[in-house]
Amino acid sequence: MRRSNGSSDQPRALITGVGGFTGRYLAARLAADGYRVWGTVRAGEAVDDANVAGGITPLAGDLLDPQALAHAVETVQPDAVVHLAAVANVANGDVARTYVVNVVGTRNLLDALARQRHVPRAVLLASSANVYGNATSGVIDEAVPPQPANDYAVSKLAMEYVAKRWNAQLPLVIARPFNYTGVGQSTDFLLPKIVEHYARGDRSISLGNTEVSRDFSDVRDVVDAYAKLIAAAPRGETVNVCSGTGWTLGEVLAMLSRIAGYEITVKVDPRFVRANEVRHLVGSNAKLRSIVGEAARTPIEGTLRWMYDEARKRLLAP
Repeated sequence: MRRSNGSSDQPRALITGVGGFTGRYLAARLAADGYRVWGTVRAGEAVDDANVAGGITPLAGDLLDPQALAHAVETVQPDAVVHLAAVANVANGDVARTYVVNVVGTRNLLDALARQRHVPRAVLLASSANVYGNATSGVIDEAVPPQPANDYAVSKLAMEYVAKRWNAQLPLVIARPFNYTGVGQSTDFLLPKIVEHYARGDRSISLGNTEVSRDFSDVRDVVDAYAKLIAAAPRGETVNVCSGTGWTLGEVLAMLSRIAGYEITVKVDPRFVRANEVRHLVGSNAKLRSIVGEAARTPIEGTLRWMYDEARKRLLAP
């Protein structure tokens, strides 16, 4: 299919937030799948040099600038869109910005996509499993009613509701990823913070509740799921992206102790114990598997070893 701008038939992908942790991995994956990839970045935001060298084209496209978004969308005329750009830290203190970026910014993007001449084949919106809150039904599937317990989760659920306005116009898929990690994730997030302490050889670490249970995935498995959901394009579906296995922080610490060869002393810091802490968050990936099929999953200890080895290389580099 030749677009109105006369461009070739090579499939095109647009990733918002391509300069972020997940965006870098997804850009590389889609490029390997044969897409020509563009990614929106905010003014002054760096894009990984390897991505640029691999043919990833950055575009100015702040979510709060409707004109810039419309220009980016019309420039690319994408076949596939993955919306990753967001305020993504649960503990972010700027509540107003969390809501404006995650809700109004998504609305701006969907409006721009609906107005362009070339209709994408798939538009994947990255929501969050945090929308389930303190669900107590054991392993959480997509039928569990959302019970968001913090502003980030509420903003993501609001984003999902806003997106429903475009269900008839756009082939929307909502992904609800559970916790995931990997090399390059900021130490503002918990697992990279813990890995960094072990890689430095620190003897102690301050944490919150080590008995909270989380469903951790490898970022490479998450972008694999996103790529397969784009290919399947299950219009109108909401899909968990998760491993289906829960691990407590205590168990994560035990794995890293084996990897690093020593045990770290944990100090419980009341500042890190949140009153609205989601205690148990483990997902069902049955629906994902029914759509994209079975996929190899990286064991969490393998992900932690990858992160630890890369952190040690970086810290020991001259």
